[in-house]
Amino acid sequence: MPVPSDITRILTAWRQGDPEALSSLTPLVYGELHALAQNYLSRERPGHILQPSALVNEAFLRLIEWQPDKWQDRAHFFGVSATLMRRILVQSAREAQTAKRGNGALRVSLSEAAQFAVTQPTDTDVLALDAALDALEKLNPRQARIIELRFFAGLSLEDTAEVIDASVSTVRRDFRMAQAWLFQQLSPAS
Repeated sequence: MPVPSDITRILTAWRQGDPEALSSLTPLVYGELHALAQNYLSRERPGHILQPSALVNEAFLRLIEWQPDKWQDRAHFFGVSATLMRRILVQSAREAQTAKRGNGALRVSLSEAAQFAVTQPTDTDVLALDAALDALEKLNPRQARIIELRFFAGLSLEDTAEVIDASVSTVRRDFRMAQAWLFQQLSPAS
């Protein structure tokens, strides 16, 4: 397990233009990013086409394009990673939804379609979560950011507090409030 200060040191070197920093950073963060991706995808509907390695690779490609002069520390790096993974999952869910609605699909009659049973996914709906997070961000940006960092990046309370520059008790309180609000928003109407 890499020491957080090692990652911060390498990010600083990358920010200062060290060409070897990126190749040093990759093996240190890949395992953590892969674990985050597995965590996200475990909440997805069965049969989701993205695999953890593909999600990590796509996120890492986008991270490389990020301007190195903006990296602050390990927590910031994983916070940005969480945001990118969320965007990738939402984009994938939107593409799947478009395909499900017949984007270039073969047309069949209603009687032919009735032969096939369609089951509804039981796992967290990424699009509903994304919409709820967008709504929460309008009400309370800090709470939305905390949910994103905790849920998508898997950051601890302490790391989240460091990223948003708040106390751990504030993060804990806001996290609980945001969880309750999201639960209410994502629960089926009674």
